[in-house]
Amino acid sequence: MNFNYLKTAICIFVIFSMYACGDDSESSGDEEQDQEEQVDDIIIPELPYTIVDTNVSDFYDSESIITAPNEDDDFYGQDATYNGNQASYTDNGDGTVTDNVTGLMWQQDMGDKMSYADALALIDDFNLGEYTDWRIPTIKELYSLAQFTGRCYGDDAVDMFIDVDYFDQPIGDESIGEREIDGQTWSVTEYVGEIMTGNEAIFGYNFVDGRLKGYPKYKVATGAENTMYFRMVRGNTSYGVNDFIENGDGTITDNATGLMWQQVDSGETYDWEHALAYAESLRLADHSDWRMPNAKELQSIVDYTRSPQTTDSPAIDVLFTCTEITDYAGNAGQYGYYWTSSPLQDGPTPYTDAVYFCFGEAKGLISDVLLDVHGAGAQRNDPKAGSTEDYPDSFGPQGDIRKVYNFVRCVRDAN
Repeated sequence: MNFNYLKTAICIFVIFSMYACGDDSESSGDEEQDQEEQVDDIIIPELPYTIVDTNVSDFYDSESIITAPNEDDDFYGQDATYNGNQASYTDNGDGTVTDNVTGLMWQQDMGDKMSYADALALIDDFNLGEYTDWRIPTIKELYSLAQFTGRCYGDDAVDMFIDVDYFDQPIGDESIGEREIDGQTWSVTEYVGEIMTGNEAIFGYNFVDGRLKGYPKYKVATGAENTMYFRMVRGNTSYGVNDFIENGDGTITDNATGLMWQQVDSGETYDWEHALAYAESLRLADHSDWRMPNAKELQSIVDYTRSPQTTDSPAIDVLFTCTEITDYAGNAGQYGYYWTSSPLQDGPTPYTDAVYFCFGEAKGLISDVLLDVHGAGAQRNDPKAGSTEDYPDSFGPQGDIRKVYNFVRCVRDAN
């Protein structure tokens, strides 16, 4: 055998192998560098699920704006009493906005409405600001942008429920038969139950009228795909993921948000004024600094994987207890509404209502039939006060059941 020839052949093979490996490594290195650069642009908050404040600074009684109440005064403990993590945004100048509190980066301009299926197809190749790791937000990610300083007047837009200094927020096109408040934004979160008469629904938030609900996936009248706006997001994939610890003293701590919760609800229902008083007077687990949660705090403990229809339970983690009720039609084994400390301004008397969440079905009366019209986990608004002789009643295009007397689940800062 010619060993010199063999040595030469081996050397040539090794050299070509090195060049080939070098090319692969360079390509792989470029991809890894691109991924690292995208990760480097993501803000990592101290708490993975940091709740952004509602931006509310005005104080209210049951029908008007008032001066700030002192401790022990009526209406003390409402949203503006407590200042949370104030919103902070950065316009990146490339069509994206960074939320400096949550670590989420957002699409600034949503473009046109599209169907849920089209949004799912679009996101696979979506490229904005030279980033390719975009996703459709969950309803908890989307709700992080809500500001409860907004206002609408029935079907008309007044002030947006989002910071328009940073985000473009369209309204409905009246020239094609839409209402101005038809500027709803869908999330990726599908309702696990069904709304109305067996309709699939996707949870969305309306930054024009300040309400969260399950919107029909298909148009009820025609069966065609419904269309909504989508605002894509990237970064902090832990946002909206709870980390509950049962403390064994009637409280539950969420290590993801840094909030401690009352495990069992109030057990009784109150109008808004007395719900605030209940929260401020609560003494539990050697703590006296309990409060009624604002809208964004309370939404953080909604479990959108659960519903009375699918899990025979309220839309909340099994560690919590919700008082069972009899609904408007006399059906037992239902679950009630829960007050928040946040206002919702709508109509000619904009200061009369406050926000509540439905941990049971969000019911409405349509053609004298009681239906789940918005989905368990929806956020609506009730008058803050009213006579038990007048409520519950049915109101609005979906016949929303307004109760006025709702439950309370108190919260405090864990640290």
